[in-house]
Amino acid sequence: MVKKHMKRQTVPKTWPIQRKGSKFITRPVPGKSFTLSIPINVIFKNILKYCKTTKEVKNILNDKEILIDAKRVLDPRALVGFGDVLSVPISNKFFRLTMSNKGRLNLTEIDKKEANQKPCKIIGKKVLKKGIVQLNLNDSRNILVKKDDYKKGDSIILELPSQKIIEHLSLSPKHVIMLTGGKHTGKTGVVENIKGKEIYFKTISGDTIITNKKFAFVIGKEKPLLKIQNE
Repeated sequence: MVKKHMKRQTVPKTWPIQRKGSKFITRPVPGKSFTLSIPINVIFKNILKYCKTTKEVKNILNDKEILIDAKRVLDPRALVGFGDVLSVPISNKFFRLTMSNKGRLNLTEIDKKEANQKPCKIIGKKVLKKGIVQLNLNDSRNILVKKDDYKKGDSIILELPSQKIIEHLSLSPKHVIMLTGGKHTGKTGVVENIKGKEIYFKTISGDTIITNKKFAFVIGKEKPLLKIQNE
């Protein structure tokens, strides 16, 4: 039997919820990192506070057009992951799940135009027949490209819902990154140097941090391309 709940005390530290309260909380469906995503049921009840009960959340999902990355969602356990866009057209509200500099996930309200854009990190590549390259992205989707101009660790900005690549952000000096793991999770800054598996970057406050480059998520060139709420 698949469990639909887990103890509140066991939820990832990245979730911006109170540890005290009801004993159980919604267990996410498999598919995305629990550390970098939150079930829509938890978002509607505990963060946006649109609902008080799971039944109310289910009613909204069934009656209204709630979208994650421009696709309608009906399951209250469905995950909103890092960089995903949550759209609530009935109230003309749009949010992106980002990370605060304290290492906690947060919902940043964005405008409708930005809601059509989605940042993704390339976590792997595969060469297919006829030289077609498959980019494996952090949110489990795969994108096919004809030119192999991309590297593991780079980011791309997708247009939603077409999934057309509209921007390529390489993991390289002078580009802006946000850390999605390690003891400096949530910190944002500009890359200064990359040596092997280590990345050196300067934070907004002027501190130079050294961390594993696997934690780097490129979000812009010189400045973030997408709105973040890094507080």
